[in-house]
Amino acid sequence: MHPMLNIAVKAARRAGNLIHRSTDKIDHLTITKKSHADFVSEVDRAAEQTIIQTLLDAYPDHAILAEESGAHGESDFVWIIDPLDGTTNFLHGFPQFSVSIALQHKGIITQAVIYDPTKNELFTATRGRGAFLNDKRLRVSKRIHMADALIGTGFPYTNFEHMDAYIGIFRDLMQQTSGLRRPGSAALDLAWMAAGRYDGFFETGLKVWDIAAGTLLITEAGGMVSDLSGGDTFLKTGHICAGNAEIHPKLLEIIAPHLSDALK
Repeated sequence: MHPMLNIAVKAARRAGNLIHRSTDKIDHLTITKKSHADFVSEVDRAAEQTIIQTLLDAYPDHAILAEESGAHGESDFVWIIDPLDGTTNFLHGFPQFSVSIALQHKGIITQAVIYDPTKNELFTATRGRGAFLNDKRLRVSKRIHMADALIGTGFPYTNFEHMDAYIGIFRDLMQQTSGLRRPGSAALDLAWMAAGRYDGFFETGLKVWDIAAGTLLITEAGGMVSDLSGGDTFLKTGHICAGNAEIHPKLLEIIAPHLSDALK
């Protein structure tokens, strides 16, 4: 394992253990509302500090971009961190949430870790070296027909500006696929896409810490990732479409008629 990935795994496991220990005392946590349907708990903050400390102990000169505490430092190496993706699930005792850590070097994602503490599933990738789940090599699914495909997504929950387009895409996909799923942790959805549990995935308005690690997992597992019009702006816009080589273009085709300029 690449030494930088090794440190990221250590950080993710420490955060995951902290989160897992907190699941028994959800009712006693201090919770703050950031905006409509967007919550942060003391567990998010504690997990984030654990991750940052672990990374900076090993690489004190590296920069950090984290969901709760923002950007720190300047470097060609930037760690992009979501300490608890799926906070709403976590707060309800709904066991679908994850820790996501990615390393970006000069604008390119080079290392990725997504950890699901509930299932003890560790997804990792190093650019050019493949993607793994608990040391088993990952490959995206082989399904080729939309009618057989299972598509993952996430409903808009804080920003409803693209709601009509989203509902239109959702309605079309509902009729042309074997099913749609929305479990509520985008980072984990992307890891599952890499593992072949989904054949495709799309969502609008995600943050870079939701998708940085997952997009590398998918490409290293042989999948394709783009924005909603097939371009490469997804880390900036948070509008994302992913799939295996057969499903990805078909998904883009279904999405295309619904795109406004703001979604392209």
